[in-house]
Amino acid sequence: MYQMCLGVIATNVYFLVNDETNETVIVDPADQAEKIMDHIASKGLIPKAIYLTHGHFDHILACEDLKRAYHIPVYALEDEKETLANPGQNLTEWYSDVFTISMEADRWLKDGEYLDVAGLPCEVIATPGHTPGGCCYYFPEEKILVCGDTLFEGSYGRTDFPGGSFRKLHQSMLRLFTLPDDVIALPGHGSATTIGTEKKFNAINEEGSATWFD
Repeated sequence: MYQMCLGVIATNVYFLVNDETNETVIVDPADQAEKIMDHIASKGLIPKAIYLTHGHFDHILACEDLKRAYHIPVYALEDEKETLANPGQNLTEWYSDVFTISMEADRWLKDGEYLDVAGLPCEVIATPGHTPGGCCYYFPEEKILVCGDTLFEGSYGRTDFPGGSFRKLHQSMLRLFTLPDDVIALPGHGSATTIGTEKKFNAINEEGSATWFD
């Protein structure tokens, strides 16, 4: 696994690599496609797909350039169609008066679906709350969870953007907390953590006990 931190909101881009073939899945290509392509070339990686955890602009800005360069498909949860397509939902209207983004995935995923791209089996876990169609990718053989902006070290994703819901995010977090304690969680921003650590210390454990209306 390789990681780059790119873009105006310091978004983590992950490269999950089959070390026998160098075939690679790129997760959340945040920005600066040229830097991503330079990294791919320097490591001799063979991109096979782009997985999106959600559709906010800071996770997708390099998508189209990478898709064209490598002729690879983009995967996202089907409930994220509106977020990806609507500049108001993907926040480009919030953060830029110069450009907007509207895009769609090549492959729409369902909760619980299993993928085996690049010889890297994973399960798609729907985790709405930060966005309506946010999801995580769980690689059980490696005990890795790529969790986007659902789960952070000690914290969790914002729910005050369009389509956000604290109640749904809390439910999503509880679902993630059923994974084994030693699973490594790779968030969309900040440092890696483990499921066991977050079950004990994440802020949502205290805040989630309240009654929320949204």
